[in-house]
Amino acid sequence: MALEGKRIVVLGGTSGIGFATAKGAAKEGALVVVASSNQTKVDTALSQLPASAEGKTIDLKSEDSIREFFAAIGPFDHLVYTAGDSLKMDEIKNTSFADAQAFLQTRFWGAYLSVKYAADQIRQGGSIVLSSGMAGRRPRKAWTLVASICGAMESFTRALAVELAPLRVNIVCPGQVKTELWNALPEEAREAMWRRAEQLFPVGRAGEPEEAAEAYLYLMRAGFTTGSVVIADGGASLV
Repeated sequence: MALEGKRIVVLGGTSGIGFATAKGAAKEGALVVVASSNQTKVDTALSQLPASAEGKTIDLKSEDSIREFFAAIGPFDHLVYTAGDSLKMDEIKNTSFADAQAFLQTRFWGAYLSVKYAADQIRQGGSIVLSSGMAGRRPRKAWTLVASICGAMESFTRALAVELAPLRVNIVCPGQVKTELWNALPEEAREAMWRRAEQLFPVGRAGEPEEAAEAYLYLMRAGFTTGSVVIADGGASLV
């Protein structure tokens, strides 16, 4: 199940874990398509990828945009979904219904619609790899929204693995990885979180995007794996 010559679409592929996954796949000879809502980010990502890479813009909060994207993209082999806005962490009493709905748009409904319009375009032997997070397994105070989405995404993955079979569908559950998604936190809070990881995690630190990307690359190659959650958390769930 080598990735050489495979066409891989990475939604959210211009930064963080998505970009690291695109780079890793391209290094193995895959033809990658990275997409996000920001053309500047697309251009920056393409400047760091091989000439064979493609870059597209997509509004993952718009069904029309998602439908048109996949209609134009043509057949491909693997879909990777890592897109997500900065993490929304606040207590439920302080979170408006409108804000809660908005936070689900990219992380859940964007993934839902992407699978809906991508599935028929994925070639035999291909796969879908989605994204979850440790908040769904070990939530903290004020993580209600984030934890809810993570849990929903894992259930969504298991249901899709049955519904779309023999197309494989899996999900990666990253732990604390140093990406832009944490930028909503004040710098002092982020640094404190990294120090806590150094003290508590079995691997002695938070993760890097390239390390989490290995789980996505594995799941694309793993022809006998579907409906599975791969945890890449540095052992954080053990402590």
